[in-house]
Amino acid sequence: MEFDLAKTKEILERTPRVLTELLAGISDDWTEGNEGGQSWSPREVIGHLIHGEKTDWIPRMEIILSEAADKRFVPFDRFAQLREADKKSLMMLLEEFAALRQASLDTLSTRKLSTSDLARTGIHPAFGEVTLSQLLAAWAVHDLGHIVQVARVMAKQYRAPAGPWHQYLSVLGPDISGTGTRG
Repeated sequence: MEFDLAKTKEILERTPRVLTELLAGISDDWTEGNEGGQSWSPREVIGHLIHGEKTDWIPRMEIILSEAADKRFVPFDRFAQLREADKKSLMMLLEEFAALRQASLDTLSTRKLSTSDLARTGIHPAFGEVTLSQLLAAWAVHDLGHIVQVARVMAKQYRAPAGPWHQYLSVLGPDISGTGTRG
């Protein structure tokens, strides 16, 4: 599939609703567990998505579209949510993410991006030159990856209770931590 802004928006606009439906009002056991080690809980994933809305996707789009000579992106702190998300309830985080995403989508819509805009470039700290269309496509894929991650982490909370079926439930994968929780 070729990049299509309308199709990209289809994913971006649904992500907050999908995550809210999956996570709102359920037991902390589902939302606080992780896959062991330094992996993230569903709650921490929401914090990460919030941080991205504030500092990554739209700010980088604005750098690309600006008239500034320096198109370098500010490096993204992939772990900022570990310092910020614990101060709020999960419902507050989900609501904040939905509001920030709506603001991002509103900004994206007001820009009325042309084909030439989508071909404009910025400088990523690790990848070098990237186009706006690549940034926007990565944003949608990033969302999908975190939806998968949240579902996988939640599924792994039931690895032991699923008993022998775990071998047929690909979402569980191999048990690398032994517990699936933060011991």
